Amino acid sequence: MKFPILQGPTAPPSSPSPSPSGRAAAPRVPKPLWLKVQAPGGERYRAIKERQKGLGLFTVCEEARCPNIGECWGGGTATIMLMGGTCTRGCRFCAVTTGKPLALDPEEPRNAARSVVEMGVDYIVLTSVNRDDLPDGGAEHFASCVRELKRLKPEILVEVLIPDFQGRMAGVDTLIDAACEVIAHNVETVPRLTRRVRDARATFEQSLAVLGHIKTAGRGRGPRGGDVLAKTSLMVGLGETEAEIIEALTLLRGVDVDVVTFGQYLRPSPKHLEVVEYVRPEVFDHYADLARELGFAYVASGPLVRSSYRAGELFLKRHLETQGGLNSRGGA
Repeated sequence: MKFPILQGPTAPPSSPSPSPSGRAAAPRVPKPLWLKVQAPGGERYRAIKERQKGLGLFTVCEEARCPNIGECWGGGTATIMLMGGTCTRGCRFCAVTTGKPLALDPEEPRNAARSVVEMGVDYIVLTSVNRDDLPDGGAEHFASCVRELKRLKPEILVEVLIPDFQGRMAGVDTLIDAACEVIAHNVETVPRLTRRVRDARATFEQSLAVLGHIKTAGRGRGPRGGDVLAKTSLMVGLGETEAEIIEALTLLRGVDVDVVTFGQYLRPSPKHLEVVEYVRPEVFDHYADLARELGFAYVASGPLVRSSYRAGELFLKRHLETQGGLNSRGGA
């Protein structure tokens, strides 16, 4: 069985073509050298890649051609997508097909969990397209996979990267009950740009409410008695200002979000939003410093960082395995 996977924004852009309006597309800003990476390698990377063959398990890492695959697989982490490859929303930064999804495969949670265990990772990120066609947004499907993973491999650490469930917090509660260590939901961009970047049904306020609920309802309900960690991600290079980044971070810390990542937006195709700026690495370092000063417990920030980048970072493993999660204002 194969799991459809996001064709993500890390894929190289195609050759220039006319814009959808018929006008000539604006000249493309050339990619800087800091967006180049070395070919993946290493003993654990090769071992996971070899095990993954024949499992029918498609990872976001491979299918989206993520530049961090060597680093993440080498650290024992991976990301898979559940619930099909057709999304009910049409965000302007994302290359996933928008349309009417197929019915859920009831065997997918069990089959996916078995394949993940055979793959040999110790930290897995489960994600999905938006499924606004489902009454619960797919929350129970997510939870079924988590429960099966925990049954088959109790020590595995599970992060779920969820949609907003249309603001229905019962879906978030379902994932908390399933004993996830980390629940992530991406705000994607700053408040001012949200309407331009994301589908009209996705608002910054709604995403903030989801993240806040993760912390409020997940306090003391992590698998080891600690808090469920709340995580989010921001793309940069879409025209945001530093003041707007600070505003977004302040709002996120206001609802006790623990983890934030920053990454460069890369245009999937000429039909998607243009890159306004390739942000320099030192600016990413500056944003990381700002986030730490505001109290985020863990920050990953860099041009090639993605929302599940190094999800099994030693920092997270240490807190999840030995301290049972973080207090709402915990630090590194």
